[in-house]
Amino acid sequence: MPLVPANPEGAAWPGVSMGLAVTGSGLFLTTGHTGTDAQGEPVTTSVEDQVVALFENLKATLASAGLDFEHVAQIKAYLKSFDPDFMSTYRAVRSRYLNQTCPPTSIAVQAGLYDDRLLIEAELIAVVP
Repeated sequence: MPLVPANPEGAAWPGVSMGLAVTGSGLFLTTGHTGTDAQGEPVTTSVEDQVVALFENLKATLASAGLDFEHVAQIKAYLKSFDPDFMSTYRAVRSRYLNQTCPPTSIAVQAGLYDDRLLIEAELIAVVP
């Protein structure tokens, strides 16, 4: 099965694809995405701004493969730490992007992310029609 990389304009890291379509399988997978700006720097203006940037980055990767959030079958979010206020913000932002009839999501707390300013990382699986 050929693997087809998907990278939004300006988002490619050397040697890493932001997304990957598995030809013939109907699956699209992303790498971990974070709430960064166009220069790759963490968005730190507010928690909500960072979570919105995360979802906008995921949206751009999906779009680079001709997909959008209606194709998402699962999203996994990795938090820097558990905080009820953060979770409220995350859920509110997530509801703007994902189907609320069946939000396909799981959350885990991990020891840390690659930059201390980041609060969350997420990856997703989408279904290619």
